[in-house]
Amino acid sequence: MTTNEAAEPAPPGQVLIASPGLPGWLAENRTSLALTTYQAGRLIFLGLRPDGTLRAHERLLEQCQGLWTDGDTLWASGKAMLWRFHNDVPPGMATAQGADRRFIPREARVTGRLDIHDIGIGQMQGMAAPGPIFVNTAFSCLATVSDTASFRPLWRPPFISALAPEDRCHLNGLAMDGTRPAYVTAISRSDVADGWRERRVDGGVVLDVTSGEVVASGLSMPHSPRLHGGRLWVLNSGRGELGVVDPGDGRFTPVAFCPGYARGMAFVGRWVVVGLSRPRRNHTFEGLPLDGLLQAKDSAARCGLLVVDTITGETAHWLRFEHTIDELYDVAALPGVRQAEAIGFIGTDIERAISVETAAQA
Repeated sequence: MTTNEAAEPAPPGQVLIASPGLPGWLAENRTSLALTTYQAGRLIFLGLRPDGTLRAHERLLEQCQGLWTDGDTLWASGKAMLWRFHNDVPPGMATAQGADRRFIPREARVTGRLDIHDIGIGQMQGMAAPGPIFVNTAFSCLATVSDTASFRPLWRPPFISALAPEDRCHLNGLAMDGTRPAYVTAISRSDVADGWRERRVDGGVVLDVTSGEVVASGLSMPHSPRLHGGRLWVLNSGRGELGVVDPGDGRFTPVAFCPGYARGMAFVGRWVVVGLSRPRRNHTFEGLPLDGLLQAKDSAARCGLLVVDTITGETAHWLRFEHTIDELYDVAALPGVRQAEAIGFIGTDIERAISVETAAQA
């Protein structure tokens, strides 16, 4: 992939264009970004070359969705696998391309097709030690890995009467409060197979994991709940809204309009990075309020990223995929990382990616 600092339309063949200030924003905030695309099956890293220009690095990961990273470990979900990557670049060192993180695949859990969405790292009842907690959308529950089975169920919404691979409510988003799952989002409260599709316009809910209670309702396909600055942030995706939910009274307050189907949210100080998708033209995305709102603003849905000021709600920077990639799912920030790479699963790089655990690491 290549990038263009200017905001003119991309020349033929170019995938990415970005606002002129995006590289400077990444440098000023000492961060880089990771994102996933289910539709194109890619794990993508956005960072800065040594000369300060944008670099996009990608690896193929079939139907990649959920993403979690602390800058050294990275978890990502695929079609039938849950992957764990770990950085092998020592502090102060870099790869030949100038990357200060190189993620090596170290673990692959075969889960089967669970349609894993958001991922967190923590611990809850049913887990002997901290580990990955993921939204198992197919079975309408929160789950973790198992050494003997596809997954271990941990929690499900009170309105889900049975554990079944029926995607009843389209549970999708997970907000962690430190190491504790705090809130989840679902498209509806349906308890029948694939029942959420009939409630896409206004059936969306936010649930408190501890109590099981619905703390907000009436949303349109909500995604990506996140706790930041003492507030619960949610993407009201069917309306293209970034906003805040008050769990006390259930009120959703929009903060910014997002010109696309919004999924994926990561915070960098006072800024929030939001992923945008061009909605597929099928029953899942047709007839959403987003269509009318885009038309009223004389705009078309975009695929890319927005950097939004959480205080003013203004878009400070943006990035767009011009072709090839139409949908994003998740976005994560890598604090203190200038540029990241990942090793592919085939080729000499993975054959040579050998390291020895030291006594201090054991």
